[in-house]
Amino acid sequence: MSDTAADVWDDFGRFHFERGSNPPEPEKMKWGFWDAEPGDEVLGDLAGRRVLDIGSGTGRYAVHLARAYGAIVDAVDGSPTQHQRALARYGQGEPGVRFILADVLDHLQREEDPYDVAYAQHAFGFIDPHRLLPALASRIRPGGRLVVSVLHTNRDGLGPSSTVSPRPEDVRLGDEGMLTTPMWVLTPALWEDLFVEAGFLVESVTLLPSPVEGDPVVCQLITARRQQAVPRARVASRPRSANPPIAQTALGVCVIATDADGRVLLGLHRSGVWECPGGKVEPGESIEETAVRELYEETSLSACTEDVQVIALLLDEVGGTNRATAVVVVTVHEGVPVAAEPELVSRWEWAKTDALPGPLFVPSAQGLRAWRPELPVDHPPAHVYRITSATA
Repeated sequence: MSDTAADVWDDFGRFHFERGSNPPEPEKMKWGFWDAEPGDEVLGDLAGRRVLDIGSGTGRYAVHLARAYGAIVDAVDGSPTQHQRALARYGQGEPGVRFILADVLDHLQREEDPYDVAYAQHAFGFIDPHRLLPALASRIRPGGRLVVSVLHTNRDGLGPSSTVSPRPEDVRLGDEGMLTTPMWVLTPALWEDLFVEAGFLVESVTLLPSPVEGDPVVCQLITARRQQAVPRARVASRPRSANPPIAQTALGVCVIATDADGRVLLGLHRSGVWECPGGKVEPGESIEETAVRELYEETSLSACTEDVQVIALLLDEVGGTNRATAVVVVTVHEGVPVAAEPELVSRWEWAKTDALPGPLFVPSAQGLRAWRPELPVDHPPAHVYRITSATA
């Protein structure tokens, strides 16, 4: 068997086509490898909407959405044998569904009309996200939805990678063995960075563990929206492109919260790194408002915007895209830190600055050094623009 993704899925389709494998018609979307919530509702309103099914396989979910909601679905698969399975099952006369044999990147380059919704069940992780996400951003209308499920932990208990690179993963052929293919299995934080860099706003990342006792498999369900286009100013010359621009900078906030003993609050992320509270600045928010919101959402600590001190702006580069991080210090807050988002951070701890845990999330490490340059923290270099001084 070939070890390229295209050939693996062709071998996979041939295996099932020759054996007449015919999975049942679905009653709802299945984002993990099992029947569990959520289902169709994460795709939003589908009536009359143009929908893209990425890696559609037998096409049964595309047909389900067309029949149940009146969606207009392009079911795209690059495997000739998977495409053959779909045509053998439904033909090209299924109302509302167009079965397309094509590499999804080639299809997106040729397609002129934008999609309202795009989704992928597991197929997303087999395609280079640095290529796929920008291509999708150019063909999903502003405000349109992108929903994908990807692998988080495999059947051997191996969790996600901390670098954006593929690794070998197995594809099961029933009880008759395995195929091996490259797959991007990334932490939720890495996926969110990639989505934001491509021009999407991530609404949620939900971990979907197997309901079978002892089964270590976990999937991620990522829901996102294409960023809204900014209205164009009137100009005398013709615009160079009708496509909305892709964001080139992701703005985030790193919250350094300290207690009366000068300890700093750090959380243990499910990916195994320690991080400060924080997150991306939402449209219409100030940096101070983002800091207060993220601190409360992640740790349940309450603070006021007037007690947020912005001390520095960090600028570095991730995957060819600028990343800007505002570093803020919060010394006045109420409550006891708890893991308010346990699917992302398992616990929060007050750490002494001379005994920081590791490894540290890169933006958190950079933020801590901007706050206290003498701290023994290693991190990739960043441009530091100091705004004001802060007491320890």
